[in-house]
Amino acid sequence: MKNLSEYNRILLKLSGEVFRAKPDEGDPGAKADALSAAMLARMAREIAAARRERNFELGIVIGGGNIFRGLSRGGDFELERTTGDQMGMLATLINCLALRDAINAQGLSAEVFSAVAIPGVAPAISAHSLRPALAAGTIILFACGTGSPFFTTDTAAALRAAEIKADILYKATKVDGVYSADPARDPQAKRYESIRYAEVLEQRLAVMDLTAISFCMENKVPICVFSMLDEGAVTKALLGQAAGTVVR
Repeated sequence: MKNLSEYNRILLKLSGEVFRAKPDEGDPGAKADALSAAMLARMAREIAAARRERNFELGIVIGGGNIFRGLSRGGDFELERTTGDQMGMLATLINCLALRDAINAQGLSAEVFSAVAIPGVAPAISAHSLRPALAAGTIILFACGTGSPFFTTDTAAALRAAEIKADILYKATKVDGVYSADPARDPQAKRYESIRYAEVLEQRLAVMDLTAISFCMENKVPICVFSMLDEGAVTKALLGQAAGTVVR
């Protein structure tokens, strides 16, 4: 069984919420559903710092929750689920474009590919073109989820990890791993250092959605769940030093 530091092709899953702007970041005019230049810069710096330490291939999937999480009920109409999911997919494209430029500003090469081809903005995802780009050192940002409604960005991350034949999928969250129960509600909750896919599915543990877990299990893609709240957390994860839970 490999150590985390031996994995060379990585898929990183980031929540769109991490890019939400906060007034205390030096941007007093920022609204809740805005992009944070400070967080974009931080992510880019941490990715660049890891790349300077170790040569690895990297793909990134980002959620869109900082921009769109669906409309609340109570208006004159209700969005269809399909429409809401399509809007969410476009929100991930905005995040990917922003992070691409932040990464490029660090002197690295990054490109956005989309599950929904948008000529002039992002080409369609193609496994045959992705792998050579990754091997050449280009960081690939995957936009628009799976391209279909009813699937989460967790499932999109699992799909892209399998598609590029990633050695591991890192999921950055607000908690430092997988617990037997919600640690915010149960002080007796146990944190696992390692756990099997089947146990996660049987216990319905809050790691990723169950479709994503099943997909990773079928394609033998290990998952590392770690907290990205601390400065430098993403750098440590990409270097194989994440203090989290590994699902194998």
